[in-house]
Amino acid sequence: MSYPAWQPWSGQNTPSMLASHADRERAVDVLRAGYGEGRLDHSEFEKRVARAYGARTVGELALLVADLPQGPAPQPLAVGGPVPGTFLARPRPSTNGKAVASMVCGILCLATGGLTGLPAVILGHMAQSEMRRTGEGGDGLALTGLVLGWLSVAGWALVIIMFGLVALLAGSG
Repeated sequence: MSYPAWQPWSGQNTPSMLASHADRERAVDVLRAGYGEGRLDHSEFEKRVARAYGARTVGELALLVADLPQGPAPQPLAVGGPVPGTFLARPRPSTNGKAVASMVCGILCLATGGLTGLPAVILGHMAQSEMRRTGEGGDGLALTGLVLGWLSVAGWALVIIMFGLVALLAGSG
């Protein structure tokens, strides 16, 4: 069974009961809330706080906060029902596995001397094709793998051409 929060100034037969430090602090909290909401100006707030700390009985505290709300006002429930879909977060698409593999192969081009460049290119193009068809995510990963893979393939092509030219020039001389 739940009981409402007891406030010392809410009882009918308690005005002459001596106030405790906790009673004074609760009254000052109500005054602070009223001041924060703009219900009291600064000078009125300071006067009431001084009187609250000097109050001897619960009845004196009740007079200080009688014209202020003493708790949160209940808010009406939303009439519209559930949250419209426009305001809900869209689910994130899953990341394409071939896009991840393409990026990993592209990064490994540096460690493997470019041997994983061709797989990076092939996986990158396959991933982009699948992502267009299925709506999966990972386009940036596939693009990274493609760029690094094509740079590696171009580097190897340049090395092969240079060796061919050197061999051609050495054989003709």
